[in-house]
Amino acid sequence: MATELRWALIVISALIIGGLLIHGLWSVRKKEDKDGSRQDVPAPMDDMKTSEPELNDMSFTAVEEEPKATIEEPVLHDSDEEQQHEASETNSASQPAPEPQDFIILHIQMPEGLTMAGSKLLPSVLSLGFKYSEEGFFNRHVESSGNGPVLFRLVNMYNPGTFDIDNMEQFSTAGVSLFMTLPCEGDSMAAFNMLHSAAKKLSDEFGAQVLDSARKPLTVDTIRAYVEKVREFAA
Repeated sequence: MATELRWALIVISALIIGGLLIHGLWSVRKKEDKDGSRQDVPAPMDDMKTSEPELNDMSFTAVEEEPKATIEEPVLHDSDEEQQHEASETNSASQPAPEPQDFIILHIQMPEGLTMAGSKLLPSVLSLGFKYSEEGFFNRHVESSGNGPVLFRLVNMYNPGTFDIDNMEQFSTAGVSLFMTLPCEGDSMAAFNMLHSAAKKLSDEFGAQVLDSARKPLTVDTIRAYVEKVREFAA
């Protein structure tokens, strides 16, 4: 009985609210119709205020067409042609190196449980002609003095891959990696021979093993495959 009474009160309340809403809407519509029948009276001109835009509100651009001038091509003398040829050669020499398409990678892995001490690794790397770079790698340039293009690089085999040259005394790693990009600037075959030689010297000095790109022991067949790959890009 109480439930039925509650529902009856809810229905009655809804009806009352609905009636009030309908009456309110009817009153508003009636008032709008009455107001719409009046004509709008314009305000007197004296009461109308005009304001000029401020300069910072205005944006404009004045563009004047420049007179078209007739440009005559200069007559080139022999000396001018020579200068242009030299400039052309300079521009071609400053062209960026070609994008790398492949890599040659050799890893020098220490036996399990042993590491390379940074205090010993640093002089060994420097004796092989490597130069420390701002990126934290050791680069082998065309010239051992550090001049010329980079032939190949030496990086830490483990993350982050770089070396902190200021803290080599406290540094140690279980392996390093040597890699060169293909195509290579300069004599790519000579660069590969230098890379392979550096890998063997480091492995002999630290009692480490040279691994291929798949981190498997380097074999004669793998070396031959690397040589063929270098020749393909050198052709």
